[in-house]
Formats: sequence, structure tokens, C-alpha cells
Amino acid sequence: MLEQLVRQIEARFADAQKEISDPDVFADRKRAAAAGRAFHQLEPAAKLAEAWRRVVDDEAGALEMLAEHEDPEARELLATARAEIERLEEEIRLAMVQRDPNDDKNVIVEIRAGAGGDEAGLWANDIFRMLSKYAEARGLQVEPLQIADGAYTFAIKGDGAYSIFKFEGGTHRVQRVPATESQGRIHTSTATVAVLPEAEDVDVQIDAGDLQIDVYRSSGPGGQSVNTTDSAVRITHKPSGVVVSMQDEKSQLQNRERAMRVLRARLYEQALAKQQDALAADRRSQVGTGERAEKIRTYNYGERRVTDHRIKRTAHNLDDVLEGALDEFTAALQADEKRRALELQATA
Repeated sequence: MLEQLVRQIEARFADAQKEISDPDVFADRKRAAAAGRAFHQLEPAAKLAEAWRRVVDDEAGALEMLAEHEDPEARELLATARAEIERLEEEIRLAMVQRDPNDDKNVIVEIRAGAGGDEAGLWANDIFRMLSKYAEARGLQVEPLQIADGAYTFAIKGDGAYSIFKFEGGTHRVQRVPATESQGRIHTSTATVAVLPEAEDVDVQIDAGDLQIDVYRSSGPGGQSVNTTDSAVRITHKPSGVVVSMQDEKSQLQNRERAMRVLRARLYEQALAKQQDALAADRRSQVGTGERAEKIRTYNYGERRVTDHRIKRTAHNLDDVLEGALDEFTAALQADEKRRALELQATA
């Protein structure tokens, strides 16, 4: 069974290598980018398959020696090879789990203050800073779209942005003593994070007749011209009732373009949610509901710890995490996602 999977990996990787070395492909920017992504996605599985081949040869060699005479070293080699084969088999199956088709997309992130009053607004700012620093550490570009007290909308652009940041969607809870607390009491506050794969025009078709576009004067900071020109834009998608407002830019055209990006992402997310709702109940119970109100992570200042409740993982490096050191959680959540998908494939 695994032999067949390894052969499939080897064949697909050979095709990917051929594709990226084809001059015709290299000359076409889009084809070259797609070929590069396919190569890099298959490369980890190909390396695992190569390692599996070597260990299988080790097992066969140990069995040949033991067939001739009992040898403690050969017996130990056999045991080691079989343990490694078992480990590699699981790794190979995980590596070949079907990827989320949105994983390569850019994302739009929306952070809102939750429960906790002014402290929740400060916490939303801390989450914005943490995610921005994490994006920069991963070589991704952060593009603010609309920033206000307690509310942050921004894009994260770069290969695989959604595959990294989709795990940050949900409710982030903090337990700490606010700066305004005179008696040293610990408060619990929350911020909600929505991570939306950024939709292209081909992903979401929007009929211009379904849009109501209103312009008005901006009310926030931005210079003398803010309150003298109708630069702010509010777009209402009448069929769904989704409303998006943008006012950070002085140009009405720029605000409209940003609002349309957020609108497309929200409508795309709605379409994905409808597809998920159509899945069987047993699958939904395994992957979770995905509701933003679910508490995903707690940041405890007193104990300097961060706990991700989805995978029951705790780290005691709160300061590093708040500076964007989220790789440990992302890697564990990605592995958990693959294992869940593998379990679903096994029961399908």
C-alpha cells in the first residue's frame, strides 16, 4: 500500500522537476510560479519517500544476514529499520494529505475588541502588533487597510499566508492587571480575530447592481482635508446585507478599492461557510464549528504562559509570543490539521 503511494510521490516529483526546468514554463511568469509552488509542496514528501527507500533497503539487508546466521548487530539493525519505517510511513501519509485550496492565498485579518471595555481595546492592539511582527518574521508583507482604536483591518501578503494565519482566527483571551487597575486585580479581556482568504475576482463574482455605494466625510484622523471632502466610502452588498466602510485614505478611489477587497473576502468566507455547513455532522464534530466566538488561546501574564486550547499546548514564553514567536503553535496546529484530515480520509 505504501509502496504505491511512494511511487506516486516519486512520479509526481519527477514531473514537477521537469516542469520547473522547462524553458517554455520559465518564460511564462504564471506557469513558472505555479510550477515552483508544486515543486516546493512536493519536495518534503519526496525527501521522506527517499528516506523510506533507504530504510527499506536496510531492513532487507538485515533480513538477509539473519537468514544466514543469527547476528546481534543485524537484529538491532532490523529493529531500528522497522521503527524508522513505521515513523516514516506516518510522516509520508501526513505529507500527502490534501492541502486546503486556500493555503496559498493572501489574507485579510480583522481584529475587534471583545469583552473588557478599554482594556479589550488595548488587547486588540497587542494582538495586531503580535500578528504583524509574526508576519514580518515569516517574510510576509503587512498592509494596513483600516486602523482605529480597538478595530484593525489589514492584509497579509505572500506565499502561504493563509496556511500560517488561518489558525489565528477566533477569540484570544488575556488575563492580566490593567495599567489603570489601582488595586492590582487581574482582569480577563478578549479580542476576536477573523482571518479571511483574500478573494480574487475569479473567486467571487459581484454584480455591480447588487451594490449600494455611499460616500461621506471622514471623521477620523488624517489631516485637514479629512472633514472637507467626501472621501469615505460605505459599500452595502444588498443580497447578503454585508456592509464595509473605509475612510483611512484621503482618496475616495483608494477607500473604495480597499472596501471592495474586504467585501470580496467576506463574501468568499460566507460561500466557504455554506459549503462546510453542507458536510456531514460527524466531520463537523471532528474539525470544529469554526465560530469566531470560540476561545482558542489564553495569554496569562501572571504565570507568563500561553495556552492554545485547541491542541492543549502551553508555552511559558509569553514575552516572545507577544513579539511574534508563534511558530511553535503554528507547527503544532498544522500537524493537528493534517492528522484530522488523515483520519477523515481513512473513514471516508
